[in-house]
Amino acid sequence: MIVPSIDIMHGRAVQLRHGREFVLDAGDPLEWLERFSIAGAVAVVDLDAALGIGSNAALIRTMVRRASCRVGGGIRDLDTARAWLDAGATRIVIGTAATPAFCAALPRERVIAAVDCRHGSVVVNGWQTATGRAALEVIPELSPHVSGFLLTQVEHEGAMQGFDGELVRAAIRLAGDARVTAAGGITTADDIAALERDGADAQVGMSLYSGALSLGDAMGAALAPGTELWPTIVADESGRTLGLAWSSRDSLRRAVEERIGVYWSRSRRSIWVKGETSGNHQRLVSVQLDCDRDALLFVVRQEGSGFCHQGTRSCFGDRFDLGALERTIAARASSDDASSATRRLMTEAGLLAAKLREEAGELAIAESHEDVIHEAADLMYMLLATTARAGVTLADIEAELGRRNLRVTRRPMEVKAGS
Repeated sequence: MIVPSIDIMHGRAVQLRHGREFVLDAGDPLEWLERFSIAGAVAVVDLDAALGIGSNAALIRTMVRRASCRVGGGIRDLDTARAWLDAGATRIVIGTAATPAFCAALPRERVIAAVDCRHGSVVVNGWQTATGRAALEVIPELSPHVSGFLLTQVEHEGAMQGFDGELVRAAIRLAGDARVTAAGGITTADDIAALERDGADAQVGMSLYSGALSLGDAMGAALAPGTELWPTIVADESGRTLGLAWSSRDSLRRAVEERIGVYWSRSRRSIWVKGETSGNHQRLVSVQLDCDRDALLFVVRQEGSGFCHQGTRSCFGDRFDLGALERTIAARASSDDASSATRRLMTEAGLLAAKLREEAGELAIAESHEDVIHEAADLMYMLLATTARAGVTLADIEAELGRRNLRVTRRPMEVKAGS
């Protein structure tokens, strides 16, 4: 698996060679996050915090709200670690402070230990201080307390000249069930494929920024060998399956680069761009590989009548769900029908707020099974009308709930004063 990396210094995405030599200012980290997040988790490293010369925390807090991020750099006390977990970091990367006691105080499944080494020896404090300890000595001590390791070969970082594969393989053997992510010197799709065969992920920065490696090729490198086509499940943002297609390495590369639905047509034996003739275009939101790396999941924002050539949204038949209700409300709100109740909700001052209060109150006192269903449906309609008016989608709400589920600090459930 590929983990794109964004190193941040003074609010900019940068690349350093060997952890010291500044070689590249890549620009706005948020733009790179938008580009990289299609591949899944993105590593975000606060170099200023790691080096003790500042902080990019405000920027990174914005980033963790927009995508799945592994946050590292300068996390050296438990309060800071927990604050990042509460902020929505899917995982945190602990380097200098990574001891068995420190990591054990945090949720194991959310912690990655950074083992930064120069010629096999661990370095800390932003790679500036040698500890005298071997990387392979540290890994078995920490493996019971972390879900993964980030093994960075500092002498190869940013050089794009390869890495020590034997060191990675030795780390994998010592890591137990903790997944190793290798960084430093990973340059080609063949490098990523080799790491995948060994059972490690690849964290890549310089080769992506420089254009030496495309993100689509990097993702395709992790696919299981032995075939030229991979089954591709196509789903919308609500998780509903729209259909089954096929992907080749070429179609995957183009889909990722252009962020649209691009597949391989087995009947035409050529690239197929969804919507090119029908107008039912797709915006590609994310691409995931399954656990065996022999199938893909494309999450798309479907436009037009749907995915199926028969004019339905799904090849498995249409059904009414919250996603369908959301689309219905949006269509009614933008119609020219002056008699539309939904249009009135959107345009008549105070009406929507009053109906929200009314339906919430009725649900609060409903007792029977049927009454709760009825009142909950009324309230759901008003909720979705409210979100549609603000340009908020169900996917946005699900993402917010997902971030809240990541919190390790829980607030008590109390009634607000004046409620």
